[in-house]
Amino acid sequence: MKTKDAEAKTLTRFIEIYCREKHHVLALCPACADLLSYAGKRLKACPYDPKPKCKNCLTHCYLPAYRDKIRAVMKFSGMYMIKRGRLDWLFHYFLGKG
Repeated sequence: MKTKDAEAKTLTRFIEIYCREKHHVLALCPACADLLSYAGKRLKACPYDPKPKCKNCLTHCYLPAYRDKIRAVMKFSGMYMIKRGRLDWLFHYFLGKG
């Protein structure tokens, strides 16, 4: 299992990729900054230790609108990294190896 700090770094990286590629900005746009802030608060408030992956968690702490947004970010950014040859990073994230 990943630590919450590692989860936060991954979350930040995925949102940065999504925002840069979808919104064509260098810094996070207000909508993506809001999503990152919300997700960070949810991550800090997670009662589980070790923390499971959100998609496998029985407690859904994200509001439905934010849940849909974060799913879109993870799907897009994950595919983006695969297409760019960052399999090492994805193996590390999904399998804890690498």
